[in-house]
Amino acid sequence: MKTGKRIAAGALTVALLVSLTACGGMSRQGRNTAIGAGAGAVGGAVLTGGSTAGTLGGAAIGGIVGHEASK
Repeated sequence: MKTGKRIAAGALTVALLVSLTACGGMSRQGRNTAIGAGAGAVGGAVLTGGSTAGTLGGAAIGGIVGHEASK
C-alpha cells in the first residue's frame, strides 16, 4: 500500500511540475500562488497519508502563502 502512495505522490509531483511550464505568461503573483498551491498539495498529501482533505487543505494554505509572499 505504501508503494501505491509513493507512486501517486510522484505522479502528482510530475504533473504539477509539467503544469508549471505553462506559467511563462503569468504574473509573478499568479505564478507564486500556483507554485505555493502545488507545493502545499504535495506536502498535505504526504503529511496526511494521501487523504483528499489533507491534499486540498495543503493546496489552499500553500496558495494563500504563495499569494501573500509575492506582495
